[in-house]
Amino acid sequence: MFDIRPVAYVIGLLVAALGGCMMLPMLVDLAEGRGEWHVFLESGIITILAGGLVALACSNAVGEGLTLQQTFLLTTGVWVALPVFGALPFVFGATDASYTDAYFEAMSGMTTTGSTVFSGLDTLPKGLLLWRGLLQWLGGVGIIVVAMVFLPELRVGGMQIFRSEAFDTMGKILPRATQISSSISTIYISLTLICAVCYIVTGMNAFDATVHAMTTVSTGGFANYDASFGTFSGPAEYVASVFMILAALPFVRYVQMLNGNETALLRDSQVRAFLGTIAMLVLVTSITLLWIFPHHPEQAVREALFNISSIISGTGYASVDYMGWGNFLIALFFFIGLIGGCAGSTACSVKIFRYQLLFASVKVQLRRIRSPHGVFVPRYDGRPVGQDVLSSVMSFFVFFVVSLGLFSVVLGMMGLDFITAVSGAATALGNIGPGLGDQIGPAGNFAGLSDPAKWVLSFAMLVGRLEVLAVYALFTVRFWRG
Repeated sequence: MFDIRPVAYVIGLLVAALGGCMMLPMLVDLAEGRGEWHVFLESGIITILAGGLVALACSNAVGEGLTLQQTFLLTTGVWVALPVFGALPFVFGATDASYTDAYFEAMSGMTTTGSTVFSGLDTLPKGLLLWRGLLQWLGGVGIIVVAMVFLPELRVGGMQIFRSEAFDTMGKILPRATQISSSISTIYISLTLICAVCYIVTGMNAFDATVHAMTTVSTGGFANYDASFGTFSGPAEYVASVFMILAALPFVRYVQMLNGNETALLRDSQVRAFLGTIAMLVLVTSITLLWIFPHHPEQAVREALFNISSIISGTGYASVDYMGWGNFLIALFFFIGLIGGCAGSTACSVKIFRYQLLFASVKVQLRRIRSPHGVFVPRYDGRPVGQDVLSSVMSFFVFFVVSLGLFSVVLGMMGLDFITAVSGAATALGNIGPGLGDQIGPAGNFAGLSDPAKWVLSFAMLVGRLEVLAVYALFTVRFWRG
């Protein structure tokens, strides 16, 4: 019989910890003197009590480790439960949001998608702005641990190829997660602090620098202003570009570098492919901007670098409304969002390593056609790739494309036009942020969508953030019988 208590125990502890985090924006609101501090006090008490009671009720079932089924359920359950309570400050606070809008915003934050339903951000209390940033920052470090510990063990989407680098954790998931998260958290906090200092140097005030550092390093993209990152320009865009790229690189390589392997990062083939892809896209976009529009060369390169880095990493900041850049660049930006960053980073979407494995498999198949009697083995980063990994990657691509189609059709049936439905499904499933079009594009938001559409997109964010297969496995009868 399946025992849900160990899963509920961990989720309860994390929910209670989330409630404790609500005290930070409460203190900010107290300092601001706008009388909004009670919102976070009430939300925090509810969240701490709910999580604490669940953890207390299930504490007698904590054992040595988790079964495979329990691990799957825990991986998904955390990302479902935390937004349930993370939404409370939006419901009780100055936004006066419906629970649908609040949950959408919280899910967008925890999954670091960056799509928003709120306007008038410029006038919101600082506590709510900080809370949005905290949700993304917590979701960012959380997904790194999931990507390094849980997903390789679950053998979904080809992530098992990184199992040796995430340490052998089967049967010891929680203790190992603590060890790994400790090293990763140190790097994550350090990057955030350095990013905040750099923002201050470029002219941001301390509060804006702190919040934007959180949403930059988490590749989340929530900003403190309706104009997104368009409020800032020049040096701040370069700072954001650098840290968005750094956050989209595998954090396990940073750990290895700190342990004495100075070349670990650049020796990673996915890192080289990711940086090369960015360089090529920035070059193409810059040339196009100079060719079609009256851009200064420096401005063209800066806007291309910033917006390419933002979309490919899934951050979702926008410094300009690139819907006015012409059809070629609009289409390019749509497909850029479906590339994604590196495995084991805060970035999202398909991930660059899966394309590398796909191309390696295609290359081998073409060589077998030319030489039927030859023996060819696909390789990744100098290592032979097993059939189980290739099958997992191919399954991921199939499920990702089918999911994109299904979500698009469902959104279309809810009355959305073609561009809004397809780009909305893509930006949610890829955890990118802005969609395309006047409504959900970089100059708009998701407030005008119907409540059912927001729930569909919230589910799509969850599916995309947890690598698709980890969520869909929960809906199969055979899995629970196995």
